[in-house]
Amino acid sequence: MRRSVRAESPAAVARRAAVLAALAAAVLWGTIGTAQELGAPTAAPATVAGVRSLGGGVLLVLVLLAAGRGPRVRAAVVGAPVALLGAAAAITVFQLGYLTAVRSVGVALGTLVAIGTAPMAAGLYAALAGRPPGRRWVVATIATVAGAGALLLGGGASGAGQDPGAFGIGAGLVAGAAYGTYTTVSGRILATGADGASTVAVTFVLAGLLLTPVLIAGDLGWVVTAPGAATAAWLVVGTTALGYVLFARGLAGLDAPTVTTLTLAEPLAATILAVALVGERLDPLSWVGAGGLVLGLVLVAAPRRRGGARPQRRLSHR
Repeated sequence: MRRSVRAESPAAVARRAAVLAALAAAVLWGTIGTAQELGAPTAAPATVAGVRSLGGGVLLVLVLLAAGRGPRVRAAVVGAPVALLGAAAAITVFQLGYLTAVRSVGVALGTLVAIGTAPMAAGLYAALAGRPPGRRWVVATIATVAGAGALLLGGGASGAGQDPGAFGIGAGLVAGAAYGTYTTVSGRILATGADGASTVAVTFVLAGLLLTPVLIAGDLGWVVTAPGAATAAWLVVGTTALGYVLFARGLAGLDAPTVTTLTLAEPLAATILAVALVGERLDPLSWVGAGGLVLGLVLVAAPRRRGGARPQRRLSHR
């Protein structure tokens, strides 16, 4: 006899799509550090952040205007201007701290410190707002943070000339706190019904404007080289325009702490690329830490049981 296959509920399908979008965004972001170190090894991290922010934001705005979504872009600007400025400031600090950490301590370790600490910030904000993220998120976050800790205890990456000092680790910690802030603020903006792609576009244009003094005063010679131009194009199109649209889709269907934990796939992808392409090496304890990250991702991405908390809302991106 054939066993009947029960169709998934629309809520389960929507949640799985949101999980996949968040994971895809994280994998794209996992290429950022490797792209910087291979394509722009002499560029100041601040100029890389500025090119990525302004270029990605402008590209997204142009695409949205060409698609006839100008009214949504305007609505995003006037709907929550203070929150947008807060999100832009947070993502600016994140990029500066993250790219500085990558340059200082290596792609694998810098990414793990920056992203591994972000879920704690997001969960803390949610708890302070009276929305505790739930036991599964707590267990998943413990697993991922323990994994990041194992990577740190294992020495992180070696073999590419990095020196894991206090400055680089501190920059990564600041980036993690800023990323948790960005996730929380963006989630609140989307909860008002704002269009996700428009919100991302405006946020990155504002972040690029905040970094304009760096672009004016800094050395942009790396952009006109062939590797630098390819790196800039990838950072703008792949990791910013596409990455953050996927991120917004994930954030529209999941709570901020869950999305932040899912994006811990970023340090896993970054570690694999760092080992395969940059020449960094991980010891056995560090690989155990990577396994902890995978465990946390599995826990947070698993379907909820009936009666569990549902996503706050859905957002159309048509």
